[in-house]
Amino acid sequence: TEMAKIYLVRHGKAAAGFDTHHDPGLDALGREQASATAAALATLQPMAIYSSPLARARETAEPLAHHWNSPIHIEPRVAEIPSPTEDLTQRTTWLRQAMAGRWRDLDPDLRVWRDDLVACLLGLPTDSVVFCHFIAINVAVGSAQDDDRLVVFSPDNASVTTISSDGGSLKVLELGRSAETFVN
Repeated sequence: TEMAKIYLVRHGKAAAGFDTHHDPGLDALGREQASATAAALATLQPMAIYSSPLARARETAEPLAHHWNSPIHIEPRVAEIPSPTEDLTQRTTWLRQAMAGRWRDLDPDLRVWRDDLVACLLGLPTDSVVFCHFIAINVAVGSAQDDDRLVVFSPDNASVTTISSDGGSLKVLELGRSAETFVN
């Protein structure tokens, strides 16, 4: 079976937190992180680039897309976990509680979101770079490790977690740099 290597890149540092903005772009540090990650990945053979539709992920993808002269394919299934509320304060409280728990304890809609994300990664036909988010990366790692926790590890901003897919299951090749940062 052909194995696809998938480089999951967490977006760079956002200009605003989860509790203050629905779709922030990157701040100055985030742009530096995006450039540094692009420089590290640019040594690889060019491959398909996918990004969450959220600004912070798209902006993190841009330096690598520019370097490889490649398009960025927007993939809604790798966006951040959908929140049950638009209220930013309530959203943060909900997320903190959810992150301490397990998928089986969450709303079935969120388990469908998780399954769609895993299906998306399993369906990537070739080596790919996917610019996404904290929980999305944890979904991939949790699926690969058969771990039901929402947070299996804490990928740092602009870190690269490498997994593989044989079309039927995911396998962790290398966890990205870890940090004790909260979702941003």
